[in-house]
Amino acid sequence: MLSLPRTISRTVRPQLRAFSACRVARQDPWPLPHTPQHIAATATKEPDPDTIDLVPFPPLMRDGEGTEKMRARLVYQSRKRGTLESDLLLSTFARDYLKEMSAEDMREYDKLLDEPDWDIYYWATYGREPPAKWADSRILAKLREHAKNEGKETRSMPSL
Repeated sequence: MLSLPRTISRTVRPQLRAFSACRVARQDPWPLPHTPQHIAATATKEPDPDTIDLVPFPPLMRDGEGTEKMRARLVYQSRKRGTLESDLLLSTFARDYLKEMSAEDMREYDKLLDEPDWDIYYWATYGREPPAKWADSRILAKLREHAKNEGKETRSMPSL
């Protein structure tokens, strides 16, 4: 049988350590939704002219597009946004209001759809105040009324 030296055979108890060896208090990288930290971190900022990557592309100019073709495109763009919340809100809005919109209202709605999804969602649900260019918008006012869902109807995605 192999015998170990006496110094090694003793039981050594490790010292208890704190849960974290770091003494620096770190901020939570994922703040809870609707807290001031979350709102500040997710607010849309004006693009820095020195940074090329963050400058948004200008919207496509669609010269010569008829009203029926524009209406069909807006229905599609309202439904295929990228976030389920925006898809549901905008697709049901388009289903209910797009048929009666004038060409001018459709152009304004088209410009609204060029904004980021979460901005539109928060503006419509009163999560954030819209910027000055959208503050007096008739389309955004209609969208906000639609988002209130006064009739408490169950909404689902309309078929294309």
